[in-house]
Amino acid sequence: MNLKERAKKLKTDIPAIFLALKDKETPIIAKIFAGITVAYALSPIDLIPDFIPVLGYLDDVILLPAFVALTIKFIPNDILEKNRKLSEGMWENGKPKKWYYAIPIVLIWILIVIWILKCIFG
Repeated sequence: MNLKERAKKLKTDIPAIFLALKDKETPIIAKIFAGITVAYALSPIDLIPDFIPVLGYLDDVILLPAFVALTIKFIPNDILEKNRKLSEGMWENGKPKKWYYAIPIVLIWILIVIWILKCIFG
């Protein structure tokens, strides 16, 4: 599978994971990973900002596909396929961007800053 096919599959898997998160049949552990994946995918800010050369795009190329792959491992195949069919064309006009999806990323950055300050000032 080439890079273009993987990107297209990623665009169809994220809405399916979003629907699986809301599905009552999805196991709890899968919902936890789906919540993390969806929050990261829909966050208007990245863990590593895109303006940082090379590293800024690595999170989009490595982290998001890794989150998606890990989440899919926990979702039973029948539930995933059902939600893939339901999600076809779901976000054709682009994924939704809500400010509250950024909360986990902001919290991670706050924890990193606090940790750095503790290391510097003891």
